[in-house]
Amino acid sequence: MAVPKKHKTRSGRNQRRSHDHLKASNLSVCKNCNFPSRPHEACSNCGFYKGRQVVKVKTAKVKK
Repeated sequence: MAVPKKHKTRSGRNQRRSHDHLKASNLSVCKNCNFPSRPHEACSNCGFYKGRQVVKVKTAKVKK
């Protein structure tokens, strides 16, 4: 079983983990409704992808 020869300091451990953070995802704009959505996914607002509707989206009824 492998055992470390020397003690790893907190700073050395944290320097190694400095690139493990999460990156913000890129957003694109839906060409049908101009709603921000993730690229290569159907729009969660209107259900369109590449100019055609692929997902049926329930619309909320607005009370007047």
